[in-house]
Amino acid sequence: MTGTLGIVVSRADAASVTIGEQLRECIDWERITDDSRPDGAGGGTVYRAPGIELREFDELHLDLTNVAKAFTDPRLVAFVSKHAGDTGRLLTAHHTGNFGPAEAGGEDGEFATACPNAHSEVLASLAEYAPANYEVGMECTHHGPTAVGVPSMFVELGSSESEWSDPAGARAVARAVIDLRDVAPRRERQLVGFGGGHYVPRFERIVGKTDWAVGHIGADWALDAMGSVDEDVLRRAFERSGANRALVEGERPELERTVERLGYELVGETWLRETTGVPLDVVAEAEERLTTIEQGLRFGAPATEGGIEDAERWRLPGDLLAEAEGIDAAAVRETVEHRALAFETEQSGTRIGGRALVNEAGREAILDALVALLGEKYHDVEREDGRVVVHETAFSPERAHEMGVPEGPAFGRLADGESVTVDGRAIDPEIVHVECERRFSFDGCVERKGKDK
Repeated sequence: MTGTLGIVVSRADAASVTIGEQLRECIDWERITDDSRPDGAGGGTVYRAPGIELREFDELHLDLTNVAKAFTDPRLVAFVSKHAGDTGRLLTAHHTGNFGPAEAGGEDGEFATACPNAHSEVLASLAEYAPANYEVGMECTHHGPTAVGVPSMFVELGSSESEWSDPAGARAVARAVIDLRDVAPRRERQLVGFGGGHYVPRFERIVGKTDWAVGHIGADWALDAMGSVDEDVLRRAFERSGANRALVEGERPELERTVERLGYELVGETWLRETTGVPLDVVAEAEERLTTIEQGLRFGAPATEGGIEDAERWRLPGDLLAEAEGIDAAAVRETVEHRALAFETEQSGTRIGGRALVNEAGREAILDALVALLGEKYHDVEREDGRVVVHETAFSPERAHEMGVPEGPAFGRLADGESVTVDGRAIDPEIVHVECERRFSFDGCVERKGKDK
């Protein structure tokens, strides 16, 4: 990977100074002198290590403009900074920009270029290194700078003066930032977020539980500050995030219509979760050939490897499937997930139903597994001519009536295999049981017929 990780330390920020001290202690640095820039503008003493360069500035981070120019071949810039708020001990990371007026650095309606992949990675590292008494979280996009020159983010130590001088918290931030030296700023899967509060637990969940990363996030207060929905601002948020999808939290119909009119796709959390690990061309093909994820489409293990061009659309044998689910629903689900590339579900994704995309070998394996499950219930199971034939011995209320057995406890004892006495006559349970044959066709149809034992 080409380019270096540039780390910005602000001498005007107490937490930044503390983090800078820990950064210099974490690894071995080469000290060089850069006389081409003033000491307060990133010149003077510069710290370099493989893949990393650390420079100090007199100004606050949010007042710096085009800071990437101070670094040697930067691909990513991390601003180590304080976090201030009533949030207790907190390590956090966020992108910078302004959906509305620039009240704390940067320009109105402008955004720095986001680094969603690096942001996800630094959050994972913060969670790994955080002292036990610290929380880790994400924030929405807020404050400047908006002109950096390369993808960037803030990584922060908070939330009060006692934490800003805490070596343990600062060391966790330092170690997490150093971990970015070999991390690409972006990935294929990233989105823009809208709605919610300043702290964004829903988007934290997406980053932590899926393979999707999140770029710029417009919290409710930031969208309100924007005023009317501004197409240019929204377009810049997507462009600076490198994203073509968005998740909207809450009810914002005008925003959603505008996002779609601009050519971006709105997705839900279920969509993001279910597409994790699945190539996006497979997702698109499966949704076109079966149904949408919102309507119950789910993916099996083979989908992660692609190969959807070899899969055929197959209507699952409904009655055979239902019978097997009645015996062991978990085993049926595991079988279909293991063999099908994609399949339809019902009841909010809890039950398999409808159709599947599966190749011939997968289809045969699913049928074999369903037939094997029937063997746990029926004493005789045969697969023949596109159907499954099963036999069972079952209690016949009609035969019991013919033998003069009144409904009631005697029925129950006969059904359980016990003999009963009626009007002085002993009734053997075998007399009132019949052998039933059931036929399940592979297209889901079922035939029933019975005969005396």
